[in-house]
Amino acid sequence: MTILLYLIPIALTLGLTSLIAFLWALHNNQFDDLDGAAYRVLHGDDNHE
Repeated sequence: MTILLYLIPIALTLGLTSLIAFLWALHNNQFDDLDGAAYRVLHGDDNHE
């Protein structure tokens, strides 16, 4: 039973870290163009510099 004293805080920390990472990605517009990368791979990007 004492292992739960270690596992519960570890699980809560990992869950909170994941939530913060998801909210950061959502705030920085990481999910705005989900299909664009797939189309750029198939059709190429014409904006070469």
